[in-house]
Amino acid sequence: MLQDDGSSSVTSSSPLQIFPMMSLSPGFSSSNQWLKELKSEERGLYLIHLLLACANHVSSGSFENANIALDHISQLASPNGDTMQRIASYFTEALADRILRSWPGIYKALRSTKLSVVSEDILVRKMFFEFFPFLKVAFVVTNQSIIEAMEGEKMVHIVDLNVSEPLQWRALLQDLSARPEGPPHLRITGVHQQKEVLDQMAHVLTEEAEKLDIPFQFNQVVSQLEDLDVEKLRIKTGEALAISSVMQLHTLFAHDNEPQKKSPLPFKHSNGVNLHKALINQNTLGELLEKDMGHIANGYSPSNDTASSPPLCSTTKMDGFLNALWGLSPKVVVVTEQDSNHNGITLMERLSESLHYYAALFDCLEFALPRTSLERLKVEKMLLGEEIKNVISCEGIERKERHEKLEKWFQRFDVAGFGNVPLSYYAMLQARRLLQSYSCEGYKIKEENGCVVICWHDRALFSVSSWRCRK
Repeated sequence: MLQDDGSSSVTSSSPLQIFPMMSLSPGFSSSNQWLKELKSEERGLYLIHLLLACANHVSSGSFENANIALDHISQLASPNGDTMQRIASYFTEALADRILRSWPGIYKALRSTKLSVVSEDILVRKMFFEFFPFLKVAFVVTNQSIIEAMEGEKMVHIVDLNVSEPLQWRALLQDLSARPEGPPHLRITGVHQQKEVLDQMAHVLTEEAEKLDIPFQFNQVVSQLEDLDVEKLRIKTGEALAISSVMQLHTLFAHDNEPQKKSPLPFKHSNGVNLHKALINQNTLGELLEKDMGHIANGYSPSNDTASSPPLCSTTKMDGFLNALWGLSPKVVVVTEQDSNHNGITLMERLSESLHYYAALFDCLEFALPRTSLERLKVEKMLLGEEIKNVISCEGIERKERHEKLEKWFQRFDVAGFGNVPLSYYAMLQARRLLQSYSCEGYKIKEENGCVVICWHDRALFSVSSWRCRK
């Protein structure tokens, strides 16, 4: 192990050996000077232990013990500290938020004056696009899949289920304008819950299409995905249809237990530490968690058995939506999703999985931006922190961030009558070239069953997959 300055330090008498045996009691942290003298990696391990212990108390309803654990964590965690301190502060907030929800009156009173600023939300999502390569890779792969599927088509309609970034479709317009057979008549339907986002998209894309002399229309649909009336997509006979979904489909899982209305269209079935310095042989916080979470948890960590995820069934909102998409007969459907299982039934299961996942994202930011960066703090708090809170704190229809692994999406699309379209060599090549343009070597691309999986070191973070209707 390494000290903050990189030199070897920890001996066999390390306080880490007694972490699992510590009892949490009021005033414990303040009465132990050695806690304040912990090296960064030791502090990180202790924070993991405390988070798991706290979550276990929350799960069992032992709020008094959970409160003691939260007090200890608050003395070590910090949103301005090293990687583990930062991530611990957001998981602490999420666990506290979950406890508060047990008293609805108090919870509602504390949140009654909270403001949701649309412009801030748009800005922080643009920051995510800029600081991480994930969406850029997804857009490049999506565009290439659409271009290949639409070869020779004269009328093309693209439905974007979460239109947000004009750069993606501006790039596609430029690619289509260079087609040897000439550009098609292009129509893009953008779905978004904020009209100002759609207005901006319409302005930028219409201007670009005029510049390139491409026949173009932009159709706005103001809606959340779960409320989307598929008829408003205005699919016309003779159009070649492509559908793009970026980090949206998983939100439908929150409605799994709702009775399904009849589909609006007919459908068929064919069937802190910057922990790259913390350990000699380990480069990231994610790797530290992989190595140490099991024995630190001391019984708290859940099984990795994927059977604990909600079972696939034929009556869910997701099934109805995918069936409706099948009924539209798209030539291609390209899906980008977070590649992790955050849809487990139990809190402990979700805590373990999300600690690994968000640790990798916080590590990415540690390499990309200084700790004092205001932009970094906004992305961590307003985007990643809110996702963590939703995964850990919320249940039922309020828990929107129900991410699943690529293998589950294969099952769901297969049941809905779709077959996988392996991404082309050129699409994979473009994805790899884009990642190579980043100076950081931590980002990796791997191919999995014909799909792109974007990783931080060996931790899968996002997947991009392409689908078509089976006849």
